[in-house]
Amino acid sequence: MATAKAMTMSATDFETLVEGLLEPGAYPHPVSEVERIETHISVVLLAGAFAYKLKKPLDLGFLDFSTLARRHSLCGEELRLNRRLAPEIYLSVEPVTGAPAHPRIGGEGEVIEYAVKMRRFPQEALLSRRTVTPDVVERIAVRVADFHAGIPTAAPDSDYGSQAAVLGPMLENFRHIRPGLAAGQQGRIDAIEAWTRAHAEALQGEIAERRREGHVRECHGDMHRGNIAIIDDEVVIFDAIEFSPALRWIDTISEVAFLVMDLDEGGYPVLGRRFLNRYLELTGDYAGLPLLDFYKVYRAMVRAKVIAIRLGQAHVEAEEAAADRRDLARYLSLAEGYTRAHRPTLVLMHGLSGSGKSWLANGLLDHLPAIRIRSDIERKRLFGLGADADSAATVGDIYTREATARTYERLRGQARTLLTAGYDVLVDAAFLRQEQRRAFLALADELGCPCRILSAQAPEAVLRARLEARRRSGGDPSEADERVLDLQLGSQEPLTGDERDHLISIDTSGPLELAGLAARLIAGE
Repeated sequence: MATAKAMTMSATDFETLVEGLLEPGAYPHPVSEVERIETHISVVLLAGAFAYKLKKPLDLGFLDFSTLARRHSLCGEELRLNRRLAPEIYLSVEPVTGAPAHPRIGGEGEVIEYAVKMRRFPQEALLSRRTVTPDVVERIAVRVADFHAGIPTAAPDSDYGSQAAVLGPMLENFRHIRPGLAAGQQGRIDAIEAWTRAHAEALQGEIAERRREGHVRECHGDMHRGNIAIIDDEVVIFDAIEFSPALRWIDTISEVAFLVMDLDEGGYPVLGRRFLNRYLELTGDYAGLPLLDFYKVYRAMVRAKVIAIRLGQAHVEAEEAAADRRDLARYLSLAEGYTRAHRPTLVLMHGLSGSGKSWLANGLLDHLPAIRIRSDIERKRLFGLGADADSAATVGDIYTREATARTYERLRGQARTLLTAGYDVLVDAAFLRQEQRRAFLALADELGCPCRILSAQAPEAVLRARLEARRRSGGDPSEADERVLDLQLGSQEPLTGDERDHLISIDTSGPLELAGLAARLIAGE
């Protein structure tokens, strides 16, 4: 029977232990060779069909792996937390017995270390090692939205999600980063820290409101491409933060910000917007957007901190250190970009059912840095329905004049929040009545931002054919049919002269060049 040994594991002992675990005979199952993967806080050993993760005996302030008892406890936490999103990967906590020079996984005698045993998967499955596609990010958005909906919220009497709890880790990042910077970069980190402090103060009301409304939850905490894999065509998110409750009991929008930032850093800004828009459609959490850039800066600095810590570790080779310094500088540039103010634009879609408004709006998201708000989805959300729900079969008529007025008022409130936070907004609705358009034009005028009306046009026969095709295929949040189209044809109100000053009209029955259209929207032509 294995029993824990009260020994202090030095860095030298740990390295000896790892060297011993590189021997195939250290494992109780067939192993031909062992591959070592190392991070700044752990070592993963790929051995046969399994992987074993060991925690380095470190105390970095934000984590404490300094004793065997703590490492054992945190191995158990790692298992618990990661079985939420990757139960098929995380198998058990295994004792390491013997001596550092001659260790064995499992076995009898005194325990000198513990390892998390995981099912091994090909490293090529990692999102950081493969081409990211629109389909993958949309599936990740669904997975993350479902995960966030099901995890516990922070207790009201806890400190999680308070302004101090939010700002503390941000400031700690800067303390870790500074020693790894070249002299010419110190001014840049000073500016990013000053921006962070100023925005923490300016956003304190929003931070407190998010906490009160239950958006602070026991999240994953470290959601980036390196911790996401596609295994057997399934999205698997692993390696959640176990070592610090404060770093995982966070605002869900902070978690979202990490992956958006990471997709930006990887050269996938369009897919970052895809992920964000899909997540927001699923959750309706547009109120979190005023905090998104604040958390994106934080997440860029988290990655910079990881690099800085690695640079301070003795075994880093010169070539690897040079690459790390380039990566660190890139994260500084990314964070600086998020701190720059942006004058937003409001785009209103316009057109009859079947005119291609939503198709056009969806396509433009690949060319515009915009947040889309869709009336079909927000109308259903007002009545507690999911995007694909059949409203007639559940709550009855949600298309009354009163319901429509409430829907447009909701869209206007969301647009105000997003525009005020500096985001371009694309409102995907019919806007067939002058009063609907007037309210949004007034909003743009009040906020001092440009407004475009993008009118989708197509012959009536095309409209009817599209509605019938959509009815047959299903799977679209819109419930408009030919009956609705007939009502719209009889009640739509033409654009006024003033409204036409904002108009871009597009015939959707022919081929469209969306990049050029996006450029026209930005230029206001």
